[in-house]
Amino acid sequence: MSVRVTCQCGTAYELKDEFAGRLVKCPQCGRETRAPGAPAAAPRQADPVFDRDVFLLRQQMLRISDKYDVADEQGNKIVFVERPAHLLRNLGALIAGLVAGSAVGLAFGVLSGTVKGSALEGVFVALAMLGFLTALIVVAIALSAKRHVTFYRNPSKGEKLLDVLQDKKWQPITATYTVRDASGRTLALLGKNHLYNFFRKRWYVNAPDGTTLYLAKEDSVILSLLRRLLGPLFGILRTNFIILRADSEDVVGEFNRKFTILDRYVLDLKADRMRVLDRRVALALGVMLDTGERR
Repeated sequence: MSVRVTCQCGTAYELKDEFAGRLVKCPQCGRETRAPGAPAAAPRQADPVFDRDVFLLRQQMLRISDKYDVADEQGNKIVFVERPAHLLRNLGALIAGLVAGSAVGLAFGVLSGTVKGSALEGVFVALAMLGFLTALIVVAIALSAKRHVTFYRNPSKGEKLLDVLQDKKWQPITATYTVRDASGRTLALLGKNHLYNFFRKRWYVNAPDGTTLYLAKEDSVILSLLRRLLGPLFGILRTNFIILRADSEDVVGEFNRKFTILDRYVLDLKADRMRVLDRRVALALGVMLDTGERR
């Protein structure tokens, strides 16, 4: 379904029916025109706790694992989020990797000693160093735990609402995550490219079939470069994100860090009046914009 809009300048264009009754800008002259039809009612969210446009996030400090309280505009806590650090397991994985790397390096070191003084000695020494690093990385990653994110209705973690699953342990260039509801149904795919993030951090929200639906990126290219060079400067250059529709570049939301000592954030989706962006996916994105960026 679509609505056809005709501007005073004579330009006619079609938009999705979700724009019915809304003011839209002409792609030719920029004049605003109200699209015909009555605006559709905003769809209800899957769970009442997500049926809102503003979420307040507060990271719990002095915790080994990443934990967040999510509140409504009145400050009432509605969702509790945890991303376990798996400290002991990952420490054990690192120790196992060091042992494996040492064994491989020692083996090549012994071989280099048997050919001491020959051209092969240098080759075995190089293999010893390369083997140490390779075995360390492979074993440590294989034995480490993925860091999933889970959303609960209450602090006791009695009822799960949502999961954000880390797809792979080793993601050197592109990191991807799967957002699932409590029943295990995939809602969206989140991803970022570490190389692009050097200039301007951005995250992609894709449909389960891989189609890009939304893009979250730092609010300013200039500010993002200043943050890389100068750091946060005690919160003065705090990182904020805007969320845009991938097909139109329309801003549907913002994720802003409040100017406080503690990590507090506001996920504001009031610009998405039709609530096309699933609030569960939006909240999952908001949490990853913080914990996924190690902020």
